[in-house]
Amino acid sequence: MEETHLTQLGRETRGFDSPETAVLERVPNPHPGTAYLVRFTAPEFTSLCPVTGQPDFAHLVIDYVPGDWLVESKSLKLYLGSFRNHGAFHEDCTVAVGKRLIDLLTPQWLRIGGYWYPRGGIPIDVFWQSGPAPEGLWLPDQGVAPYRGRG
Repeated sequence: MEETHLTQLGRETRGFDSPETAVLERVPNPHPGTAYLVRFTAPEFTSLCPVTGQPDFAHLVIDYVPGDWLVESKSLKLYLGSFRNHGAFHEDCTVAVGKRLIDLLTPQWLRIGGYWYPRGGIPIDVFWQSGPAPEGLWLPDQGVAPYRGRG
């Protein structure tokens, strides 16, 4: 199936300067009406503290049940990379990614886990979901262990 509306897949694409300018693309779901889970894991997500400008690092896990659309993975990678020089708090970054995907895809359900690495000695984990998971959905654990420091 040729996706001529895609502007990034199969082409050399420069990254984006900010999440606001990043282009997220979608493709038709080949199994609409079927409740199945799609997972994206971004273990090297980065952004900047909006106050100090220091880098923040997170392991993001995005789970969603598609409706009519799937997110095109290269565009998602570039979108997540656009946060690298973006100043926002952990909570804002995590929830903004989830809401942007909701707006693009209108999935049956979406959740995002933002497992942020400590800065200042305190890890901040952020979790958001669009509502209850569809009944009967196999929902695996996100697989990220809680922060245990040196212990």
